[in-house]
Amino acid sequence: MTIEAEAEAARLKSEADEPGWEVDPDDEWGVAVIETVGRQLKLRREAAGMRAAEFGSAVGYGEGMVRKIEGGKRIPRQDYLNTADEVLRAGGLIAATWEDVKKVRYPKRVRELGKLEAQAVEIALYECHIIAGLLQTPEHARAVIGAAQPPYSPDDVERMVGARLARQSVFERSPAPALSFVLEEGVLRRPIGGTMVWRQQLERLLEVGRLHNVVLQVMPMNCDTHSGLDGRIELLKFPDGTAVGRSDGAFSGRPTSEPKHLRILELRYGTIRAQALSPRESLAFIGQLLGET
Repeated sequence: MTIEAEAEAARLKSEADEPGWEVDPDDEWGVAVIETVGRQLKLRREAAGMRAAEFGSAVGYGEGMVRKIEGGKRIPRQDYLNTADEVLRAGGLIAATWEDVKKVRYPKRVRELGKLEAQAVEIALYECHIIAGLLQTPEHARAVIGAAQPPYSPDDVERMVGARLARQSVFERSPAPALSFVLEEGVLRRPIGGTMVWRQQLERLLEVGRLHNVVLQVMPMNCDTHSGLDGRIELLKFPDGTAVGRSDGAFSGRPTSEPKHLRILELRYGTIRAQALSPRESLAFIGQLLGET
């Protein structure tokens, strides 16, 4: 085997073994999407009279990977779909499947949260340990996720960062939803990712905090106690008048739509907002931190 062939074989093996592109068997929708895409790829390949090994060489992947993708056992990369579209002369139909495939790359829980946030007319969120995911820059998100122990693989980190950033499309909606955030001062003093990453994150907070549909507040450290000490609180309200909420310190941390539970969460969140700095004071405080960084 030549040096070039060995290098190619090593690349194909590493990509085949790379974590993060497996299909979650508990994700019924994800499994259905990947099985459908795989079936279409196989039908088109066979219609073109190509064997799996021949097709794999044409798209730059091994025969084993081709069979896994066609069998719905592996999530195809975008470059795989684009190249397959060209090889099979599909006129963009195969490449277009990436719009559904890329959603499967996001964990089911994150997809469900993103779907709810995309429908909500009001989003209220208190975070006590991190900058809320909806407010994170890509670099900050990468630093936070990359700090986990045991560490995620680089591929999984990028997958999770992508999922987090995809949720931020909520800021592009029209009509814009009403967004409210309360962050802890202590979190804002922790320069995660280093000086430059942290400066960008503070700048992002100032940018978002000035939007007409956003209220951003800071809970000062000199507030000796408040109703958010048990953990994060999130409330989502929808156009039909329904709502869903969740709190780390209530109802086992599970989402709830029970009216009596929602009243408790609304009371806690309202108390937190009353104890936090005003929106104007909060932006001034973040600006001061930025100046000190």
